[in-house]
Amino acid sequence: MKPYKIPESVLVVIHTADLQVLLIERADRPGYWQSVTGSLDAPDEPLMETARRELFEETGIVADGQAIVLRDWQLSNVYTIYPVWRHRYAPGVTENTEHVFSVEVPRDIAIQLAPREHLNHVWLPWLEAADLCFSSSNAEAILQLREYCRTS
Repeated sequence: MKPYKIPESVLVVIHTADLQVLLIERADRPGYWQSVTGSLDAPDEPLMETARRELFEETGIVADGQAIVLRDWQLSNVYTIYPVWRHRYAPGVTENTEHVFSVEVPRDIAIQLAPREHLNHVWLPWLEAADLCFSSSNAEAILQLREYCRTS
């Protein structure tokens, strides 16, 4: 039996300098578009490591800390887990804490999707990307992107 997911995750908004945002389409829910997301593998896994791992697993992008730098927004969202995915968590778990990160990449960076997780990817202007996201916390992070990039 597969172990239950830890109800703590990361959200990584991938963008270019001109705020084009990469969205990926879920394989288990075609038509559901999102940024990179993923749960901790262990309760003591550092959030930055979770973000780095998920970024690579889902897109093939390596955050090396030099050319590609993950930024921790020091922002967390608590949201109700969608009923369709609650079976992945221990009985009674209904909320997840999501930690927001972003990463700026060149527009021509190669994207290698994990085929079991995602079907397609698309680059969109940030407002269009926010509109396409099925997750409200993901959309909100994208809407904050312009302001965040100005202040960081």
